[in-house]
Amino acid sequence: MPSIAFDRYYRYEAFTKLLHDFAKEFPNLVEIESIGKSYEGKDIWLLTVTNSATGPAEDKPAFWCDGNIHATEVSAGTAITHLLNKLCNGFGKDDKITHVLDTRAFYLVPRLNPDGAEWALEDVPRMIRSSTRPYPFDEEDNYGLEKQDLNGDGKILNLRIKDPNGPWKISEKEPRLMEKRGPDDIGGTYYRVIPEGLFHNFDGITMRGRKIKEGLDMNRNFPAAWRQESEQYGAGPYPTSEPEIRAAVQAIFDRPNICGAITFHTYSGVFLRPPCRYPDDEMPAEDLWVYKEFGEKCKEITGYPAISNFHEFKYHPKEVITGTFDDWMFEHRGVLAWTCEIWAPQRQAGITDYKYIDWFRDHPFEDDLAMLKWSDEKLDGLGYHDWKPFKHPQLGEVEIGGWDAFYAFRNPPPKFLEKEVAPLGDFAIWQASASPKLELQQVVTTSVGSNVRIRMVVANTGYLATTVTEHAKKKTLVRGVVGEISKGEPTHGAGTNEPDWLVSGKLRQDGGQLSGWAHVGKGGFGYQFDGTSNLAVFEWVVAAGASYQLIAKHERAGTVRTTIKV
Repeated sequence: MPSIAFDRYYRYEAFTKLLHDFAKEFPNLVEIESIGKSYEGKDIWLLTVTNSATGPAEDKPAFWCDGNIHATEVSAGTAITHLLNKLCNGFGKDDKITHVLDTRAFYLVPRLNPDGAEWALEDVPRMIRSSTRPYPFDEEDNYGLEKQDLNGDGKILNLRIKDPNGPWKISEKEPRLMEKRGPDDIGGTYYRVIPEGLFHNFDGITMRGRKIKEGLDMNRNFPAAWRQESEQYGAGPYPTSEPEIRAAVQAIFDRPNICGAITFHTYSGVFLRPPCRYPDDEMPAEDLWVYKEFGEKCKEITGYPAISNFHEFKYHPKEVITGTFDDWMFEHRGVLAWTCEIWAPQRQAGITDYKYIDWFRDHPFEDDLAMLKWSDEKLDGLGYHDWKPFKHPQLGEVEIGGWDAFYAFRNPPPKFLEKEVAPLGDFAIWQASASPKLELQQVVTTSVGSNVRIRMVVANTGYLATTVTEHAKKKTLVRGVVGEISKGEPTHGAGTNEPDWLVSGKLRQDGGQLSGWAHVGKGGFGYQFDGTSNLAVFEWVVAAGASYQLIAKHERAGTVRTTIKV
């Protein structure tokens, strides 16, 4: 068995070995390949997971998961490797996992941004948003504070500096904590709080942060409504300009059987759904209904609420984000995609009534007290550090302390990691099981004089329609079911005569899109009519005395094949 621990974060080489070990240990279930190279030349690994004995992945509906597009969000890779481990070890033991691997496939990219993750996992983390590629300029900022570990404790905490104009004061309720200064606070001792680090070319007066040279946000680099740098920071020079995003986009286009997706991020403890840039009433109502239904199941399985990007997770009420993965998957690919934000420190501390983004702008001081208690009791005091005097080479007497945001907020601390990510894969498995699935229902033959009529009936046995979304249907993003017949020789191309064995019918026929049962309401109350819009019928009249190969295929719902002798 692959030696995997879910209470630690793996550096690139160890992570690469771990993923390859799964492919070696479970060759009937797992294949591994590189879908491209990162900016620094590291392989971006994709694992295909399915029961190969029941057919190749490309003949089955599939589900995509990726993670760690943002550098410091390393628990995303753990969530996906936990799902990988669950699928491999549950196959043949767990009925639902066995069924989903017999009938579906998973495409897993645990670490889409290996360069940035490697920086984040250094002994003293180098923290950037995404890629290590310089952008938009390749020179270092000559001024400002560069975050550094000054006291050698392996952490980058905070500096507090006495300043009569500072916005912070020591709390009277809990002297270990800082509290925001009120408009009528005068005559006391006040502080300015900045990250631990050193200033470049410091003039002794003005303080600002040093602009990070690596300014990309690769989750703004997808093609959907992409905007340039002047409109959206970090989006890159053009859509899919970054090799990591180009690799993901190409891999997804090369796998049209993908019916749904989750991209794993941190943090907030929520599942976010599209759209990001327009309100719910502008998306097809049918898709909104399914998203909400799936969101309720998501909360039941994971404990994470499923919420709207546009309505509930804006960084500013007057601003939207574009060029994101989930918007691109919904708008350009027409599938149901989510962004999972792993870990909610507030919820861990017992704070449940809060707004995900707004909380960092404003919340009651009682929440700070609850967070401090959580750090003391559950994090062994490693989340919040008492302020200690330090002689800063530029600022003089200061204090170092406060929250270790990278440890407590950015990702689950290692001892909480497995418990946090374990249910997330269960939702991926559940949604994969809801994908459309093409299955052969029957083949009927009848004599027509000296010839034979063949009728092949196929059905979508999945919960979702073969288009997956109404948006995909309206935008004609996916082809309908296709039925084909052959007698062993290749199908004739355009401009050639049809074979003499084909009396009537077409070599290739369009069966349209097939419904699932997601659209069926609850209750009925005497008005229900469950028609057979999930069926497609293909018919041919052929010469008797031969064997014929019949194929029905759909880009998303899969492929079925059968041979009949008449």
